[in-house]
Amino acid sequence: MMFKKCIVFLVLAILSTGTALAQYDLDHFYYSGRQALIDGKYSQAIDRFNILAQLDSTVYEAYFFRGIAKYNLGDYVGAQRDFDRTLHFNPIYTPAYHYRAITLSRIGKYDDALRDLEEAVDLRPSYTGLYFSRGVTYFLSQQFDKAVQDFNIFIRKMPDEADAYLNRGACYLYLQDTVKAMADYNKAISLNRFDPEGYIRRSRVYAMQEKNEEAIEDLDTALRLDSTNTYAFFNRAILKYEKKDISGAMADLNRVLEEEPGNALTLYNRALIYAQVGDYAAALDDYDRVLNINPGNVLAYFNRAAVFMELERYREAMDDYSQAINLYPDFAKAYLNRSYAKSQLGQYTSSKRDYDIAQQKIREYQALTADSTGHAAFADTARKYDRLLALDAEFARKDFDNELLQYRDVDIRLKPLYKVQPADSVSSYSSIARKFADAALDEFIAGSPLAVKFAASARSAAARNGREREEVDRRVRANRSSDNLFAKAIMETENRQFNTALVCYDEAIEKSPETFFYYINRGALQAEMIDFIASMENNVQVLTLDNARTVKTRVQDQVTRSYDYTSAIHDMTRAAELNPGFPYTYYNLGNLYCLSSDLPEAIVQYTRAIDIYPYIGEAYYNRGLVLIYLKDKEKGCIDLSVAGELGIQDAYSVIKKYCRTEEEL
Repeated sequence: MMFKKCIVFLVLAILSTGTALAQYDLDHFYYSGRQALIDGKYSQAIDRFNILAQLDSTVYEAYFFRGIAKYNLGDYVGAQRDFDRTLHFNPIYTPAYHYRAITLSRIGKYDDALRDLEEAVDLRPSYTGLYFSRGVTYFLSQQFDKAVQDFNIFIRKMPDEADAYLNRGACYLYLQDTVKAMADYNKAISLNRFDPEGYIRRSRVYAMQEKNEEAIEDLDTALRLDSTNTYAFFNRAILKYEKKDISGAMADLNRVLEEEPGNALTLYNRALIYAQVGDYAAALDDYDRVLNINPGNVLAYFNRAAVFMELERYREAMDDYSQAINLYPDFAKAYLNRSYAKSQLGQYTSSKRDYDIAQQKIREYQALTADSTGHAAFADTARKYDRLLALDAEFARKDFDNELLQYRDVDIRLKPLYKVQPADSVSSYSSIARKFADAALDEFIAGSPLAVKFAASARSAAARNGREREEVDRRVRANRSSDNLFAKAIMETENRQFNTALVCYDEAIEKSPETFFYYINRGALQAEMIDFIASMENNVQVLTLDNARTVKTRVQDQVTRSYDYTSAIHDMTRAAELNPGFPYTYYNLGNLYCLSSDLPEAIVQYTRAIDIYPYIGEAYYNRGLVLIYLKDKEKGCIDLSVAGELGIQDAYSVIKKYCRTEEEL
């Protein structure tokens, strides 16, 4: 890859100006290690530099080049330690600061990376590549103005480097300056007309400006340069569809599926088009494949039901609408459509009941439209749920078997939030080995009008039986006390009646503002509501260093909607203030910060929970996953091991996949 070629180039440049080693043995291992690094034989290079370090532990180049080899093998912890050793023996060696900064940036330690880059710039202000790397780091830490300044410096010194314009254009796009972004993409294309990336990025700006012809022309050019670029095919399909070029859109989607037959998002879009052109059998086949990949996707059920309705297969349509409602009970349009299906089957009483429920949901939605969380969106009957969905980042995923419309790492998932829930709720997660002793928790559970427990569950349990619900409702009608309202909120959450549950939590907190469990549950509910809505929309934001280069790293310029967990975090923070010694609140905060993409703060909160009570297996598990995601595999794997010891059996499958040792020496 270009990234590794750039490393080799830097290595050769450094070696060409380096000081010759005095002894033959040192020379032998030095040059053989260098050659192995150039050839991409990184384990062999590590072996040679290990021997060199053993022969003379003060040879800082041995640690530096070994760090580069480890970096290329994905051992960022080991690479950082070797760059640390390099600087211990030679504290003014600028390349070590530079590459340690790149390593730190890879694991999300942007502040540390920026400090290293500042040091490197102070030592060698004429080293142009430093400004590029610092610009990328500023971009990744979302300091776009500073990133632009560094790319400006780099471009003044190296005005013919196309990647610099691509990156600066990405910054301008985040700063909502499409004019400057377009100018930079034009410049990048003029400098390197054979790179498809410039055309793909410029097509995005054209699409934002509703210049679809120009956008399609750029994607055509990109595909002439790279005929296997599925991201370009997918985006061109969306644009062709908007131009009513149905056959062209289908051809592009089919081309994507040739490369990625398990790409659920493409299957979903193709199913929508099949249905719109009347090929219902093909549409049903694609929807079946989508639901086989992700059986929890509400939109796939909803739109498959529409196909059944067209075929007058009303019972199957009713079943799919029921599935959509079970997944999201506030989906007013699903109630309306199921009402019609039931009327066609002669179920007039049930049809009327669905219609009335739909109207009530619509009224609730209209009363809540000013609510920024957007949790009532599915009651909006004016909204279209049969439009093609676009994907802005990380499109080329071969299996795409995670949630259809919400990006999560397909292999590792966080253990869920802790909350008060019915005592007979089923949790698929192992319980912690030791029970946390907390008098307030015991007293709260004992005084609850509903049998409850405090635990982590991935999903709400099945709907409660009718008599139990009636008893809770009777208690609330008789006395709207805070504990009765809290019990009703739990019941409504179990039945995924989120709006009603939220109202009950609000009233309970208003009556008893010092009960910290109320804040924990309301925060958990708000997070679940927001997360569910996010899963129904195509909003993916991924900022990564592109492995094409070392210091000239491309960054993604896609701007997507993010979801605000501030209210949930506020509730958890308030709970922590009311009872600062309760560890699970900090665990929950760790999850919420992780969902908010603040991974460093997530680690802080998980650590705080563990410091208070070191037997929360889920906290070790989640912290381990975050550390692995940030490429801190060594610490992450230690956490996963502890989680396994504490009963989190899923930890061992993750350890097997991510923590297997390799013979590098």
